[in-house]
Amino acid sequence: MSDIKIIKLDTHAQGLIGWIAVQNDHTLGHIFMSVELEMKIKFLDAWVHEEHRRKGIFRKLWNTRWTFVQENYKGYKVYAWALPKSLPLLLEKGFVEGDTCVYVERQVEDLRPPGEQCFVSC
Repeated sequence: MSDIKIIKLDTHAQGLIGWIAVQNDHTLGHIFMSVELEMKIKFLDAWVHEEHRRKGIFRKLWNTRWTFVQENYKGYKVYAWALPKSLPLLLEKGFVEGDTCVYVERQVEDLRPPGEQCFVSC
């Protein structure tokens, strides 16, 4: 893992900052954050390629981002939405668990509400 490089990305778009883990010109993973109003930072998307999981890459990305935040955003509040498998690391780092949310989804098919999508003829 010592030949894995972490590269910071300054997107200059909506306060978005990210880091990618690369090895031999291949992206192994990424992690992002956004700087918001009222001294808030939202920890966003984190991903590691399935062939490189369980090798400490996520933790390395997470620690790099956290060090950056500690050095540059004293006094800010950081928050995140975490998947159950990510929660233990956040709790280990001193985050406090909030309310539970449930993921929902729907296919966009029609502008009419459900139940009004049937054709009715006279």
